Amino acid sequence: MAKKVTALIKLQVKAGMANPSPPVGPALGQHGVNIMEFCKGFNARTESLEKGMPIPVVITVYSDRSFTFETRTPPASFLLLKAAALKSGSGRPNTQKVGKVSAAQIDEIVKIKQPDLTAADHAAAVRTIEGTARSMGLVVEG
Repeated sequence: MAKKVTALIKLQVKAGMANPSPPVGPALGQHGVNIMEFCKGFNARTESLEKGMPIPVVITVYSDRSFTFETRTPPASFLLLKAAALKSGSGRPNTQKVGKVSAAQIDEIVKIKQPDLTAADHAAAVRTIEGTARSMGLVVEG
């Protein structure tokens, strides 16, 4: 018989830097999950990624307090800021542009994000990422 799912926990944890302190500890502790086991597993799975990159993770907690977790691709906003070499987007994206990204950079981001995007095809995924860039105050060239 399949285990009963008791909780789905969604977090953003920096790659290779999961530790029992907030937000990871309290989120998992209230469901009775072994926090250190998660931290070791997450850090092992993300060791090949750039340290400090925010990684969305979905943790499924079962009735016997066991768990599984699935890592997702980094947020598009993080990848766009990295491509534009910026620390943050614009506070007023329609009037104040803060940087530029090329079509080639957008294409690279789409290749990274493709597994998590719900876009029907590559062109739709490109438009989605371009929209995210514009909403952050970035100019899309090309």
